[in-house]
Amino acid sequence: MVCPFCNTEDTAVVDSRKNVDGDAIRRRRECSACNTRFTTYEKSEIELIVKKRNGNLEEFQYEKLFNGVENAFGGQELSEKKLKNLVETIYLDLKNHGKKIESKIIGETVLSHLKDINEVAYLRFASVYKEFSAVSDFEKEAAELN
Repeated sequence: MVCPFCNTEDTAVVDSRKNVDGDAIRRRRECSACNTRFTTYEKSEIELIVKKRNGNLEEFQYEKLFNGVENAFGGQELSEKKLKNLVETIYLDLKNHGKKIESKIIGETVLSHLKDINEVAYLRFASVYKEFSAVSDFEKEAAELN
């Protein structure tokens, strides 16, 4: 860490502790050149952790959400702006579930938004998310839409 007072790169950590919220680490540092003390904060940039069906945990990938929703529309008429707004709305809904979210909740949230906007996109997404294996799966899901 570079000293903000003299720009020396040799600083030492004197004390470390969690902040009040427990989501960052507060570090007191001391510069070896000018002996000035200063505070730094270390915080993770991960906003959401996804618990997959198999139990594995991974960092949420916004691009996967965007691509999944975009593929659901499959070339249908939808402006880039509307697509971005839809994905952002879904993402904000997901963040309301907390920092750790199950993949099942992600799929259900996407489906609930698509159901209100475009039934074909809903069925396309549902076919992948629910792993349809026969035409009857489509028919059953389509019947539930009405």
